[in-house]
Amino acid sequence: MSEVPSGAMRFNSDSQKLEYYDGAQWLQVSTFSPNLNGGARGLFGGGGNPVAYNVIEYINISSTGNAIDFGDLSRTTLLTGACSSSTRGLWAGDFPSASNIIEYVTISSTGNALDFGDRTTSQYNLTALSNATRGIFAGGHNPTNTNIIDYVTISSTGNAQDFGDLQEQKHGPYSCASPTRGIFAGGYTPSPATLTHIDFVTISTLGNATDFGNLTVANHNAGGCSNAIRGVFGGGSQPSVTNRIEYITIASTGNAVKFGELAYAAQTIKACSSSTRGVFGGGTAPGTPNFGDINYVSILTQGNAVDFGDLLTARHSPSACSNAHGGL
Repeated sequence: MSEVPSGAMRFNSDSQKLEYYDGAQWLQVSTFSPNLNGGARGLFGGGGNPVAYNVIEYINISSTGNAIDFGDLSRTTLLTGACSSSTRGLWAGDFPSASNIIEYVTISSTGNALDFGDRTTSQYNLTALSNATRGIFAGGHNPTNTNIIDYVTISSTGNAQDFGDLQEQKHGPYSCASPTRGIFAGGYTPSPATLTHIDFVTISTLGNATDFGNLTVANHNAGGCSNAIRGVFGGGSQPSVTNRIEYITIASTGNAVKFGELAYAAQTIKACSSSTRGVFGGGTAPGTPNFGDINYVSILTQGNAVDFGDLLTARHSPSACSNAHGGL
């Protein structure tokens, strides 16, 4: 009998339930139907083409189609980090000013972003993740790389507090989460340049990140998203741009596995997700300074991404979040 790989999925015909293998046993996939006030909604905010934008636009993740205007961030910016609960979406960081500003929107409505508070540090090209309670911001650059992790309580407003440190000082990492774990992947640091490392934190506690495993290839400035079981990473720079997609099983530790390919190769591409879909949008590549494309994958299967629609404004380096991602 062949060995079952960790993260494998099956449909149990006896129980009529979907199950996944955690490396030691088959576990039932838990499903629930939260009130999403209109459905699973993904937001893309900021970005550049070629100047910075303050535009926020949204998509309905469960359908396909072009993005719709949501409102504006308080400033024109790119290379921020975005995270969210089921009700609020948060953006932090800024390029080129590298501010410590955090702002938020109510995802179920439309409108302009409001002030939330300040980070403990001022960075750009950082990453962010969240569960239903905490938003976590990590990494970045200004003028050197940092390993700082700080956090906020999403339901309230106020300044961030220190959480701990990443394993390396780096910019351009990407991330995803389950309700318990936050995952940070890749990134760039002067030596050894582009990184393969994946590390993780337990979101409800404080402390430094711990080793999780490695990407299949060194990468930075990719898009990361997840459901509660799988983290999916797509695009990036290795250092040349790529359309590669790979995945991890969040509850275990170990190296990433090839998933498929995006519809186009791009770096500074960003992603958001529902419990079933990962959606990637924007980015840049030689010969195409700004992509307006959106494409998606089914997270529980493996395969290539397919067309979803287009952003209102083609741009690189937006940041994305949703009200239905794997951390909720």
